[in-house]
Amino acid sequence: MTPSAPSPNDFPWPAAPDRDAFAAAAAAMIDLVRHLSGPDGCPWDREQTSRTLTPYVAEEAHEIGEAVTAGDRRAADEELGDLFFLACFLAVTLEREGGASPGEILRGNVAKMIARHPHVFGDAAGGEALDAQGVLRQWEAGKRKETGEVSLLGKRPEGLPALLTAYRIQEKAASVGFDWENVRGVIAKLREELDEVEREIAARDDERLAEEIGDLLFAVVNLARFVKTDPEARLRIATEKFRRRFDRVAAMLKDQGRSPQEAGLPELDRLWEAAKREEKDRPEPRDGEPRRGEPGRGGPSRD
Repeated sequence: MTPSAPSPNDFPWPAAPDRDAFAAAAAAMIDLVRHLSGPDGCPWDREQTSRTLTPYVAEEAHEIGEAVTAGDRRAADEELGDLFFLACFLAVTLEREGGASPGEILRGNVAKMIARHPHVFGDAAGGEALDAQGVLRQWEAGKRKETGEVSLLGKRPEGLPALLTAYRIQEKAASVGFDWENVRGVIAKLREELDEVEREIAARDDERLAEEIGDLLFAVVNLARFVKTDPEARLRIATEKFRRRFDRVAAMLKDQGRSPQEAGLPELDRLWEAAKREEKDRPEPRDGEPRRGEPGRGGPSRD
């Protein structure tokens, strides 16, 4: 924590036009949390600790990701509000457990972010312009200097999804220059890993096959990172698309008095294509409504 964070009047940037409105709303949120978790508040809220609240914070963060990926702005607003409430709840709870106050936490973070942006606020401001990759390299170097972390790849939370962990590790490696020059190299690596999977399938070596499948997944994440898309979000969309289309196939068969097991693979594939055509013929949703996913499907045949 950095106690010498600048006061609002000392911020080296123009005041936002909605600062007062946001400050009032944030203060109301903190007041609400203090009341709910206080003696006259909610029995459930009073029982919570920093450990019991943490899983809810992670859940809300994932729900925000889903809403943003789906293009559902109303849901994203609501879920972001829930996350802000939980962040305030956790901050108040940590304070009661002997930690810093919510205000100290925020002031410390402001100070940290100013220090992490020397190209904007420090001696380097106004000097040689950095591109996004240069900023990332500077950020990671600054973090290592602050934390004393030896590994260039840093540490990741144990509960972080595997796809996101792979993405962040690759991003950190790229920040020190270990990256492909262009997307063709990434695709070539992906094909190389797929060839290795096929060889291990032919060799019937289950242990080596499992290892190569892991390498293939890692290469797919690398491709997603290189083209700047979130593999966790895209896999979630692709999985939901598969579920939606398969449910439609099952519904069409049910209307015929049959089950998927009775239909057989050729008929399932034909109905799958029909379900795809139905989706493509639907009008695009209005702004703020969930949009159809973009990735291709898994299943009997390929897009």
